[in-house]
Order: sequence, then structure tokens, then C-alpha cells
Amino acid sequence: MDFGVVTFVTDYGIDPVTLGRLVEERGFDSLFVTEHTHIPASRDSAWPGGPGGSELPVKYSHTYDPFVALSAVAATTTTLRVGTAICLVVERDPITLAKEVASLDRLSQGRFVFGVGAGWNREEMTNHGTDPATRMALLAERMAAMQQIWTSEEASFRGKFVEFDRIWSWPKPVQLPRPPVLVGGLGPTVLDRVLDFADGWMPLRVPVNQLDALGERITELRTRAADAGRPRPTVTLYGGAPRPDAVARYAELGIDTVLLELPDADPAEVPALLDSLAEVTTAT
Repeated sequence: MDFGVVTFVTDYGIDPVTLGRLVEERGFDSLFVTEHTHIPASRDSAWPGGPGGSELPVKYSHTYDPFVALSAVAATTTTLRVGTAICLVVERDPITLAKEVASLDRLSQGRFVFGVGAGWNREEMTNHGTDPATRMALLAERMAAMQQIWTSEEASFRGKFVEFDRIWSWPKPVQLPRPPVLVGGLGPTVLDRVLDFADGWMPLRVPVNQLDALGERITELRTRAADAGRPRPTVTLYGGAPRPDAVARYAELGIDTVLLELPDADPAEVPALLDSLAEVTTAT
């Protein structure tokens, strides 16, 4: 089982280059970062990360662009895998995003992992021209369109939401046919999306007392993949509990990667926090 760190990289927090070096020095396999292009000042969408009515943490409106931040990390590390957790595909142009993904994969020499999703903030996606009611269909179609760009010398695509004829787009990714795609989420149809266009699943912050239910879904996912003649889907847990007993249970469930969450902290506190997280990985 691999261990990574997941966090919000912000303009007031530790800089991505320093963070990437600290994470790699402590023996973690990967660093994943979040994405929000902006946070609407007037918002009705409930924040799923806290109790009803709780204030959205300030870090959500201060995140760096993940591709810029991860490019800086990749340029100053050697073995660390870099990933998005998650990239909000429904808020991005697929032609531009395909080039960003391929560029980062090449510049990192094949160390990029593409975590994707549709997100929860309806006002945010609406500002990008996305109808929340059709966001899942839009996500699937944009993923299919990008796959054509990554794998074709001359790509074309015609769908309900995406359409282009005969385009040339380089670079192509180093990892073939694309960087690993992980679908984030816990909704009732998330496994369908994993099987439709991805290589793995990224469940988010599953409480330890709900791990039996998570295990059942992992079994379902892998059984369905085997029945369809698909490769074994990976499972990357976002926000695993930093406790040896929890980590042992994750291994029993067949989780491949555990991402330990680095909290929003003063930059001076980050090295000690990472040391504490690293202790969990060496105790297993």
C-alpha cells in the first residue's frame, strides 16, 4: 500500500515547491492538491465537508491552480507522483485541459495522476456555463473527448456537449494511453463512472466506522470490472485516518493508496505535521 499527502495549496500557506520537497524527503509516494477556480460570494450549495450551516473554510477561495502548482512541484522533485484531488473537469475547456494534462505528464516524466470529478458547488460551476443538472453527463463526455486528443494523431469528437473536427494537439502524455484517471466521490453512481472512463476510484473521507460499507463497494467495483473483462480498478482513499489500526484495516480492504490530509496550517508548522503523518506510514 502506498501513502501520499493531500492538501489545499494556498497563497497564504506553504509554497508548493517547499511542500513537495518536504513530502518527498519523508518518503511519501505522492502529493495531491485540490481545485476551486473561485468561490461565489453568494452561495446556496451546502458544503459537504462540515455540519449543516457551517462556514466554508477560507482555503477554498485561496487555492493555486493545480496544474501550475504541480508543475512547480514536479520540476523540483524526482520520484514524487503528483495528482489532482480533484480536477473539476466540468469547469474546464476539454481541449485546453487535455493539453495541460499531457504537458504536466511529460514535464514530470510520467508522474502525474489525474483525479477528476464534477464537484459540489453548483454556483461555482454555473459561473463556468455548466448546468448542474447535466454535470455528470458533461464530465463523461469531456473525458471521452480528451481521450481522443491524447490517443489520436488527428482527433475529432461529436457529442451533445463537446464537438470538434480534425484537430492536432501535442504533446501527448508519457503514460499510455493516458495518465491514470481516478474518479472522486461517494455518490450512488460513482462506480458507474469509474467503469465507464477511469482506472480507479477515489472515495473521500470515509469514517472508520463506515469501512465495512466501503469494503462492500470496493468488492462490487472489482467484481463488476472482472465480469466486464476490465483491469482491476485501483482505490485511492482521500483523507485516511492517520492511525495504525485504521491503516491496517485499509490494507485488509484492498485499498492501494491512502492519502493523509495535511491541514491548513502556518508554513512553519508543516514540517512537524508531515513528520507526524510519516510516523503512521512507517508503523505499518
